[in-house]
Amino acid sequence: MFLYAKSSPWRNVVPSRTAIPFAFLLVSWCLLSPPSAARSADSPGKLAAQGLLERLLPGRASQFVLETIPAQDGADVFELESRDGKVVVRGNDGVAIASGLNWYLKHYGHCHVSFCGDQLNLADPLPAVPQKVRRVSPHKYRYCFNYCAFSYTLAFWDWPQWERMIDWMALHGINMPLAVTGQEATWQKVYRDLGLTDEQIRAFLVGPAYLPFGWMGCIDGWGGPLPQSWIDRHFELQKKVLARQREFGMTPVLQGFTGHVPTALKQVFPQAKFRQLPSWCGFPGTHFVDPADPLFERVGKAFIEEQTRQFGTDHLYGSDTFIEMSPPSNDPKFLDEMGKAVYRAMAAGDPQAVWIMQGWLFFHNPKFWMPPQTKALLGSVPDDRMIVLDLFCESAPVWDKTEAFCGKPWVWCIIQSFGAHVSLHAGLPQIAKNLHAAISSPKRGKLSGVGLIMEGFGYNPVVFDLVTEMAWHKDVPELDGWLRDFVLSRYGRRSAAADEAWQTLRGTVYSTPGQAGSLLCARPSLGLGGKRDFESAAKAWRQLLQAADELGAIDTYQYDLVHVARHALTCLAPRLYDDVLAAYKAKDRPALAKAAARLRELIADQDEMLSTRREFLLGRWLEDAKRWAANDDERRLYEWNARNLITLWGPRDSILHEYSQREWSGMMRGFYLPRWEMFLAALDRSLADGKPADTAKIESRLRDWEVQWTQGSESYPAAPRGNPVAVSRKLWAKYGKRP
Repeated sequence: MFLYAKSSPWRNVVPSRTAIPFAFLLVSWCLLSPPSAARSADSPGKLAAQGLLERLLPGRASQFVLETIPAQDGADVFELESRDGKVVVRGNDGVAIASGLNWYLKHYGHCHVSFCGDQLNLADPLPAVPQKVRRVSPHKYRYCFNYCAFSYTLAFWDWPQWERMIDWMALHGINMPLAVTGQEATWQKVYRDLGLTDEQIRAFLVGPAYLPFGWMGCIDGWGGPLPQSWIDRHFELQKKVLARQREFGMTPVLQGFTGHVPTALKQVFPQAKFRQLPSWCGFPGTHFVDPADPLFERVGKAFIEEQTRQFGTDHLYGSDTFIEMSPPSNDPKFLDEMGKAVYRAMAAGDPQAVWIMQGWLFFHNPKFWMPPQTKALLGSVPDDRMIVLDLFCESAPVWDKTEAFCGKPWVWCIIQSFGAHVSLHAGLPQIAKNLHAAISSPKRGKLSGVGLIMEGFGYNPVVFDLVTEMAWHKDVPELDGWLRDFVLSRYGRRSAAADEAWQTLRGTVYSTPGQAGSLLCARPSLGLGGKRDFESAAKAWRQLLQAADELGAIDTYQYDLVHVARHALTCLAPRLYDDVLAAYKAKDRPALAKAAARLRELIADQDEMLSTRREFLLGRWLEDAKRWAANDDERRLYEWNARNLITLWGPRDSILHEYSQREWSGMMRGFYLPRWEMFLAALDRSLADGKPADTAKIESRLRDWEVQWTQGSESYPAAPRGNPVAVSRKLWAKYGKRP
């Protein structure tokens, strides 16, 4: 079928695979659809928003009236008002209508939608909108997704999960999502046409948990070979994802060519010039076509054209050449040629192409990207043909260090979550301060949007609500008032105890932009360090727990209670670890046994707490991976991918181990606890033998065991068990007042 899109120089109607006459499609749709759909044939965005409403509020959708209105001078707009006992929500496209609906739910209905619990206790009759509301977005682009999210969070998602994700994006105003699922089908076709064998292509494509790192040119082949069934099924999944996003009026960002190619291509084109990059994180260096070689444009053009045949296009293409690797030359002339080559390859396949580039390279490698190099790369492409994403604005924005990206349109973004760690943190004051500074600066250049570039979708919905709501504000509202309103929508009612808990969180973890890993999830050794503020964490836990009698049945409250309690226990772990070290150094074997027992018990209790919530289950992650398998071999491959990514990340001696650690039920008892037990037993043996612990030998044994675990197939619960409030109360009595 054809894909509908609002008018824009960066959008046009492109057939997904087969060109069917538009008139035939339209007449057929009107004849076969019910009358309501036929009357709305010119408003796919309204239909998409209606579907979202019915999924979100089944049985209540008839109390809302959705209408389409024009954009305001090209800017997205929504309106709200009450009429005849119903709530009317208007918008210029599906995203705007959904954003208006979410605004009503939060600010009038006191409801909340998140990936960490929903609270949809909407009053009946509907709360009225006293005066008509009209909001116009000052931000043209509202971006979503880091490439790494397609590994750490989205790797094994199916259509129901993606449908929920797209609904969430629409509710939160996202109109420019990165959409790169299923691109292996495109690469397979292109490389076959260029003369590579299926075996050579399979050796190039990485495994399902590592695909983004192949797309970005970091690695080849690791975690593979990628089965054909995966390629075929994700090709179909991508078509559904793109169709739904476009129905809402989103402009998906598809893949562009970076220059990264299979090593085997050198055999097919021996006269072409290739460059091998240095190793990335210990993996063998990958190969790139030299941007000056004609083969660069040939491959890039072929990829864009084939991708367009398969998936259509909105003319936006992500391409991040050398994102965490230095280019082979810092000569500005080379970098200018490289930028021109990347864009030329896009434009050869799509003359309307716009390059979407992550600005991470300017933060990650500032010694290389000095002003001459930065200007050479950014200046290589016309201003209206590139949009730059400033990734880490909550902590380290680079727009003010690059002359606002030398005149390019750019998007103010936050990362928030690295590696999808389970972490209670959010730099709310920093977000508010830095975004205000950018909006109000006369040197902001072409600031054109806000965005979320999280590696994992995260465990702190407050931060995503803050940033996405900014899509409908001209400036940043006062933070404390905004946060009080957030808590009201989160739980649906006021609670003095909950408000106190959130004030404690606001002054501690939610004023901390950097996430903190867990000592419990670290590979055990004698050299672990770090102190954690258990007192503040325990205070927030106690305050939130005091609200249990009034809020205990609410899904969002249960999630928050478990997350805060988990954080408090995590903060206690360094003290118990210090007790272990002190006993060992004192050569006090009974004291060591006692301290070791307390540490083991804490890990088991942490597992019990986490098991009460679906968001913290290893079993869900593993089952999501295995369900894609067409046979036992694929099932083993997918499960190994899922296990390896969140532990070793790479081979046995990978420097990335624990980068994507997960404080999940199942991981605590099944991976972290056995590892700690091995370490503690080794310390006890050293005291019994009267010899210092052989730390190198201990670590080697731990690494061998980790490899074995990644190859395992034991199952873990995929559904929550126990009552979050009851377990929290039990563990508070045990740990809450511990010194």
